[in-house]
Amino acid sequence: MIKVVFVDDHEMVRIGVSSYLSAQPDIEVVGEADDGHKGVDLVLELRPDVVLMDLVMKEMDGIEATKSIIEKWPEAKIIIVTSFLDDEKVYPALEAGATSYLLKTSKASEIANAIRATYDGQSILEPEVTGKMMMKMRQKEVTYPHEQLTAREMEILLLMTEGKTNQEIADELFIALKTAKTHVSNILSKLEVQDRTQAVIYAFKHSLV
Repeated sequence: MIKVVFVDDHEMVRIGVSSYLSAQPDIEVVGEADDGHKGVDLVLELRPDVVLMDLVMKEMDGIEATKSIIEKWPEAKIIIVTSFLDDEKVYPALEAGATSYLLKTSKASEIANAIRATYDGQSILEPEVTGKMMMKMRQKEVTYPHEQLTAREMEILLLMTEGKTNQEIADELFIALKTAKTHVSNILSKLEVQDRTQAVIYAFKHSLV
C-alpha cells in the first residue's frame, strides 16, 4: 500500500483527489494539510511514501515546504501538483527537491499513476515542464570563453581594445609590469587566441566594448 499525504489549501481539490485515490487498491491517503507549515509537520510525523504538494498556499508555499521537508528528510518523494507552469515556479520547485511535477488539469487517474511511478523511483514531469528543463539545459551548455575572465582580466581586455601597451596598462591600474603581462597572458589563454590583436577582435566581435 502506497501511503500518501496531500498538502493543498483548496478543500474541494483535496476532497476530490483524495476520494479517488482512496478508492485505489494500492493507495492510501494517510493525511491532509491546508498549508505548508502543517504539511511539513505532517509529512515528517507520518513519513509517507509520496507527498502531493500544492505550490501556492498561505503561511508557507509549496517550494519552501518542499525545501524544508527535503532538508530534514532527504528521501522524501514529493510530487508538485499545481496550476502554474511559469519559470519562477517550475525551476525553484524542482531545485528544492521535488521528484515530479503535475498540473491540476491532470486527470485523477494520471495523478494516481504518477504516485505509483514516483513511488517506484521515477520522475514524472508534464511535457511542458520537460520542454522547459531541456531548454534551460541547452542554455547552460552555451558558454563563451570570455565568461571565464575575472573582473580584473575583463578590465585589462578593455584597455587592450584601446590600444594600450602592457606598460600603459600597468601604469593606469597601478600594478607591476610583470603582473600586467601575466594578466594579458591569462586573457589570451582563456579566450583561446594567439595574440593581442586576436583578443581585441574577439572583444569587438562579442560586443564586450
